[in-house]
Amino acid sequence: MRIELQRELDALEAGFQEAGEIVVRAIRGATDALRTQDVELCDEVIAFDDEIDDRYLAIERQVELVLARQTPVATDLRLVLALLHSGLHLERMGDQCVTIAKLTKLSSHLGAQPAVMESLVEMGERSAEMVKVSLTAFSMRDVQQARELHQLDELIDPANRQVFHEVLRYVHDVEALEWGMRQITVSRCFERIGDNAVDIGEQTAFLVTGEFAEFTDASHDPRPLG
Repeated sequence: MRIELQRELDALEAGFQEAGEIVVRAIRGATDALRTQDVELCDEVIAFDDEIDDRYLAIERQVELVLARQTPVATDLRLVLALLHSGLHLERMGDQCVTIAKLTKLSSHLGAQPAVMESLVEMGERSAEMVKVSLTAFSMRDVQQARELHQLDELIDPANRQVFHEVLRYVHDVEALEWGMRQITVSRCFERIGDNAVDIGEQTAFLVTGEFAEFTDASHDPRPLG
């Protein structure tokens, strides 16, 4: 019975890691599509979402089977719950990549502004790296590496604010402002991908320690909005 349970848990975690790799590819694809304004690449990124959704649904079904057929002990149950929650964060990242790709398509006929584009590409590259770190930390059960995701996230947040303030400068240029308003949403998507990576880090800490705690208290975050 224990051997069969371990086999199912291993398969469940392998599926999660595979879904994570697809998400990393989607983030990098969205970033490259944004950088190059490649509409065809945008369509490829959008297509990734179906695969990510299928992987998440597969994780859900596997979790249901494990709980129905096995009797997991506390540590096993923590793994199942952590995988279920973390899989949902990956699914959300896929949705955020779709939003980035769609906005890139909608804006491709407008002139991109170099200053904003530089910040967005930086955010995309950093968010992809954060997801890779979160997946490695989960696989290695490395709480210290998981906690470092918060510091990496703090490198994304200034770029998000820089995009917002830069776009405000386009108020007298209608075309630039239209492009810029869409990029504020793109920036927010990259920022949310980073947040979701931190959430996976929190699930890693829960898996190892048995206690769930957010790495930061958002209700007491001193950073200004915008």
